[in-house]
Amino acid sequence: MRAQATEFLRALRQHRESGTGPNGTPGPHRAAPPPGHGDAALALRRAARRISGTLHTFQSLLDTDWAEGIRPELAWLSGTLAMEHAYASRLERLLDALHRLSGPAAAAPRAVADRTTATAPTTVPPPAPAAPSAPAPRVAAQDRGNLTVGAAKAGALLDRQLTLARTRAHSSALQALGSSRFHAVADKVALLASDVPLRPAAAPADLRPLAAAAHDRLTDAVAALPLVAAGSPYNAQALVHGLSPDPAPHPQDAPWHQVRLLLRLHRYAVEVLAATPAGNTGEAASNGEPAGPADVRLLTAGDALNRHRDASEAAAAAAQAARTPRIAPATAYALGVLHADQRHEVEAARYAFQHCWRGTPVRPA
Repeated sequence: MRAQATEFLRALRQHRESGTGPNGTPGPHRAAPPPGHGDAALALRRAARRISGTLHTFQSLLDTDWAEGIRPELAWLSGTLAMEHAYASRLERLLDALHRLSGPAAAAPRAVADRTTATAPTTVPPPAPAAPSAPAPRVAAQDRGNLTVGAAKAGALLDRQLTLARTRAHSSALQALGSSRFHAVADKVALLASDVPLRPAAAPADLRPLAAAAHDRLTDAVAALPLVAAGSPYNAQALVHGLSPDPAPHPQDAPWHQVRLLLRLHRYAVEVLAATPAGNTGEAASNGEPAGPADVRLLTAGDALNRHRDASEAAAAAAQAARTPRIAPATAYALGVLHADQRHEVEAARYAFQHCWRGTPVRPA
């Protein structure tokens, strides 16, 4: 935790030195963020997320009042900083899908997805390596012609809605970085970098039972998933539910999102065990997982669940755009095809996860 707190402070210093004032506002002579600005914000968010996840798993060993006070604040900070990047990547994902489904002639101008806010506190990371997934649904020639008619307007509508949401998220992030609430979090993390507030009887405690409990929560959540249905790249029953006109997120996605969060907590616990001297925790975790971040299976499964979340949220964005009043039928049709395409991607991500989870862990050489 001290290492992550140090990383948080280092990222905060780099973020401030890269062109923002003490309140998160642009420097007086900067029109665009310099190199490393987005990387610093990404490192800031990553460190906050790791500290929060570690607190969640090992909270029983820490001072109760301190842990209960800082963990929600770290979750607030990480979530606030993540929103702008989420909207930007969602827009790019949907425009890419429109381009793929309708052909280059009808694709909306890609410049709209490449615009960056001058003082954006986040950046788009390089895409993760592709995992096995289902092929994109074929579109008949006549349907492609109909799709082409509305694809450009659908892309423009998505650009307006998601760019507006991204701008609001950017303003929220700047306000958060300049707020007294953020400075209070930074002060607590600065204290954490020098001294972890453990309970008096927690110093010699074994970390393995708590890490094993995190693993058990993950395995129980995975056992509740319909992995048998996810064993096929195309799950017709799931797609029927996923294409429901209900504006609320389908409850079928929620258990998968929960598994994604539990998998992240388990991975952080494994990293903590790997960083702890062998005299305190032993050479390996008691839950059967390797006591280190070298298990590629965890990373690959996490990537599949990240794609699941991205596709699910992109499908919801397309459905929300299709509910815009007084749009042309061709535009609504293009958005409907786009929504179905992203629900296919959801099923492909589930297939990739179950294939990875049930397979043999791949260990690096």
